[in-house]
Parts: sequence; C-alpha cells; structure tokens
Amino acid sequence: MTTLTIDGRQVEALRGSTVLEAARENHIEIPTLCYHEALEPYAGCRLCVVELVTPKGSQLVASCVYAAEDGLVVKTNSGIVQESRRMTVELLLAAAPKAKVIQDLAAEMGIEEPRVSLGDSDCILCGLCVRACKEIVGANAISLVNRGFAKEVKPPFEIGSNACTGCTTCVLVCPTGAIKLEDVLDSRSVHRWESDFEARECKICGDHYLAPEFAPDLKELLGEEEV
Repeated sequence: MTTLTIDGRQVEALRGSTVLEAARENHIEIPTLCYHEALEPYAGCRLCVVELVTPKGSQLVASCVYAAEDGLVVKTNSGIVQESRRMTVELLLAAAPKAKVIQDLAAEMGIEEPRVSLGDSDCILCGLCVRACKEIVGANAISLVNRGFAKEVKPPFEIGSNACTGCTTCVLVCPTGAIKLEDVLDSRSVHRWESDFEARECKICGDHYLAPEFAPDLKELLGEEEV
C-alpha cells in the first residue's frame, strides 16, 4: 500500500494507483470529464488538476495520470486549484455553451457566461469516444483530426470506413451528449460521413449494425413508443 495526504487526511492506496484513484477510493471527489475507469488516462480536459505541495513549492498536476506515491501532500480544492478549474470550465463553456454538463459545472463555479465565444458544438474534444472505439471495441473507426480550433472527431484521414458497426460505445461514454442514440436508430450508423462501403459484420452479435431486436428498448429510453 501507498500512504499519502489528501486535503489534510492521511489515506492509503494500492501501489500503482493514480492520485485520482486514491482520492476516489477514499471518497474524496475530484471532477473529471475526459476520464473513464475503463480507459487509459488521457489528461486532456485538465479539470482534475490538484495542487501538489513539495519542499520546492506547489505545482498543479493532472490527478488522473499522476502516480500516488508515499509522502505526497495533495490539495484537491485549494485556491489555485479552483482558479485553474474555473478557467478550464469557462473555456469549455465558450466552446460548448449548450452542453448541460458544462452548464452545470459553470453554475457550480459561479460562471454565468464566458468572456469569449469559441463555437457552438456539444463536442468538447475530450477524446473519450475515440479512445473507447480503440481500447474497448478495437475498431479505430474514429480519430481526432487537425489541430487547434480545427480539431474535430472524424474517421482517420477523414475517409469513412466500414470499421464502425454502430455499437454505440461512443454514445455511452460521451459526457456531453454530442453523439446521440437517435443517430444510431435513424440511420443505423452513429457517424454520418459520406462513403461507399459494405457494412462490417459485428463479431459478437453477427449483425451489421445495431441488432434490430434491441431497437424497441432504445426507443423506450428515448421516450418514443415504437421504432
């Protein structure tokens, strides 16, 4: 076991754990957006930053990738941490003003509206859908392409392929609802990129898209009566 101090409490964590895992194991909440237990840590959204107190001074680190070590002193809600998270959330709100999860975070932090506008998309480029498609499904059907303000989620090389089976894993992990179940039910494909190809057969269910027998259940989840 590893022993460290988080918010004045001495806690224990399994060796190899991250600071985020150690905190959550001890019921200390740290907000995240790009983190998922089933995926490798990404440290993309920077919402999980914490203050690491060292003899040489304090520093901000992403708790989802920073290893929990013996003797670490961590503050999860100090002034410098709150200021960093406020800035992160304000930028996310500027890029995705209609995403409810971002609106809720902004309200919690007292942010009424961003000082700038960076777009009007629900996608916050957290990479969860891309990583889930690669690490869980093994399809690699989507990727983060381009850089800066031009970055977006698309198929590799922006060419649609038959790798996507419409499994909806990307829908389930998306924190903002940028990818919706309606996309799957209406078109039998989550991603509507123009491309001519034969649908790839799912190795598990044998269907080429979402299994039809599951569609009524998904419609019910969406509040609709029938497919």
